Amino acid sequence: MTDGTTRQTRVTTSHWGAFEVETDGDRIVATRPFAEDPNPPRIPDILPAAVHHASRVARPSIRAGWLKDRSRQGRGHEDFVELPWDEALDIAAQEIARIRDTHGNEAIFGGSYGWSSAGRFHHAQSQVHRFLNSIGGYVASFGSYSTGCAQSIMPHVFGVNFLKMLYEHQDGWQAIHDYTETLVMFGGINPKNAQVSMGGITRHETASWFDRFAAKGMTRVNIGPQRGDAPEGCDWIPVRPGSDTAFMLALAHVLESEGLADQDFLGRYCTGYARFRPYLMGETDGQPKTPEWAAPLCGADPQVIRDLARRMARTRTLITVAWSLQRAEHGEQPYWMSAVLAAMLGQIGLPGGGVGYGYGAIGGVGKSLIGMRGMTFSQLENPVKTVIPVARIGDMLRNAGQLYDFNGRRQPYPDIRLVYWAGGNPYHHHQDLNALHEAWKTPETVIVNEPWWTATAKRADIVFPATTPYEREDIGRSNMDDYLFHMPQLIPPVGEARDDYDIFAGLAARIGAGDAFTEGRTSGEWIPQLYAEYRQLAAAQGIEVPDLDGLRAMNWMRLPIQDPEPNKTLFAPFRDDPEGAALGTPSGRIEIFSETIAGFGYDDCPGHPVWLPPSEWLGAATQAAPLHLVSPQPGDKLHSQLEAALADVEGARPERVLIHPEDAASRGIATGDIVRVFNARGACRARAVVSEDILRGVVALPTGAWLGDPGGNIDPHGNPNVLTRDVGTSRLGQGCSAHTALVEVALGEA
Repeated sequence: MTDGTTRQTRVTTSHWGAFEVETDGDRIVATRPFAEDPNPPRIPDILPAAVHHASRVARPSIRAGWLKDRSRQGRGHEDFVELPWDEALDIAAQEIARIRDTHGNEAIFGGSYGWSSAGRFHHAQSQVHRFLNSIGGYVASFGSYSTGCAQSIMPHVFGVNFLKMLYEHQDGWQAIHDYTETLVMFGGINPKNAQVSMGGITRHETASWFDRFAAKGMTRVNIGPQRGDAPEGCDWIPVRPGSDTAFMLALAHVLESEGLADQDFLGRYCTGYARFRPYLMGETDGQPKTPEWAAPLCGADPQVIRDLARRMARTRTLITVAWSLQRAEHGEQPYWMSAVLAAMLGQIGLPGGGVGYGYGAIGGVGKSLIGMRGMTFSQLENPVKTVIPVARIGDMLRNAGQLYDFNGRRQPYPDIRLVYWAGGNPYHHHQDLNALHEAWKTPETVIVNEPWWTATAKRADIVFPATTPYEREDIGRSNMDDYLFHMPQLIPPVGEARDDYDIFAGLAARIGAGDAFTEGRTSGEWIPQLYAEYRQLAAAQGIEVPDLDGLRAMNWMRLPIQDPEPNKTLFAPFRDDPEGAALGTPSGRIEIFSETIAGFGYDDCPGHPVWLPPSEWLGAATQAAPLHLVSPQPGDKLHSQLEAALADVEGARPERVLIHPEDAASRGIATGDIVRVFNARGACRARAVVSEDILRGVVALPTGAWLGDPGGNIDPHGNPNVLTRDVGTSRLGQGCSAHTALVEVALGEA
């Protein structure tokens, strides 16, 4: 659409959904909501300022100390030298080839696991991995910071790939509406987090569904430290962070001791309850897991626990578990225990009953769609088989050759000499960023493709300016959404930015792998090729989509892939026929006790779920660190994307920290005050928000603020990961444990 001048308005999509973009010549000047979105997020409002921000990487840049003598010590605080593209590509290609030829491909780490772009071709993870595979491979990572622990533990319990279960086979919102009477939400279901979804979510409906749940009279219980983790009107049971397993065990004890557990279901569909029950009842350790036992651990009243257990047993109950619970030390335990609790209720396989994971974490969970693949750019095959858990990057860089345990395997960390990162910001995701900064000095070379001067780019040796999704053509199609988008190039590349594909094509050609990477195609030739393959797959499912020119003309379309059976549920076939539709576990059943896990011999993750107190929680608070820090996702962006422009908004930085009125009063803190949040690992500034919507003794500081430059004793912007602890969830999952952290908060900026 045009207005007769140079202004145009077109629709594009993103990880936070579709929106209209108004351009004037080579600039984005405004964004507006997408007409079909019932609850559009405000995230795109800042996009025009972010795309044209002064922090864009203008030209290829090489750190002065590295360019001079390959020094590693200046990462993060040295100036960069801008070079012409050909010269910078020559230098980078020579260095990549040198590392590969001298140390082998196992010395190269390919950093990136997604969220870089909603476009299917210009997806940075696919691009960087394809490039590295074309030159012989790289050390890869397993899982994500959001779900890595769950991805390890849940296949042992249900025999299903956790992501497949999460994204494709859980109960949809319609089934929950129609059948669920009691919705028990450990960690809540937050529409704020549901603004985003991998590849995009077009219709933001989580809040609308909760309105319908309320109108129906559904009981909705939010169990966690923050009232705001669930929509308005939900019952709130405040519990201490890290104590959810104790709460679940107490619920289970009520079910067992009062004869409310479904023994027929436990006997027919599960294995190992007889091994778990003695622990639950205190026969093995002398401590029955009663509500009175759990109350001082979790902070909930014993009678509240009893009443909830009884209600769960007499009504159709769905237990949901937020991703946040497994992002903590011993994060395997609440995920496993939630499955055991659901099995004791006997409702797994019934619509609107059982257990589900990640509702509200991303907008796609809860959608009821027919499975349909998106357009895919092949990453090729990786000849290097070494894989590390993604949250153990700091350990890997610090401890080359050291043995570590992971999900039954014991192997050494690789000796990484080169890190290539594209599509992501580890100085947002990772824990204990001051320790990561030191570990980051270990590799000989760090190369980053990045549109902005993020903390990661500033700590690189070679930085290539990459385009944003608004500066290139692509196709938008999420497997968790029912819309298809042509993403037009809205503006020319800013500065000298190039597409990741063209950067990697230039490097591959210089290393002698040009044909392997490009197969003789430009990006303008790949998109028609991949889209034609996508059309063929769609046609095979009886779904008609226009040709590429037709999609370009339409801009977007809604796909006819709404599930005609929205009330089907994942484990219904297993419930109907546990032998014929056996699960993928060794027993073919739900594993309440796992012989496999028991055989690993891990004291931090034994053969059935147990209560294991974290090393840092309110039960171990000290005078120096008396408050438990949780670090939820931000509501104004996805992770740290678009942060460059948000930091310019008056009052937006430092980030806000939520604190209870009694904790604030004892420290002389009022809403709006600048405070210091600190512990032995680091310190950051924050802006206080005093509220009764958070449990006393807990503070919440969202992630996403860009880490400041090294050298100071305090992060000025409010990045909570200068405070979090870089340890694995356990030897089984080795996931991110960001929610296991104690801090103090004090008035003032010192």
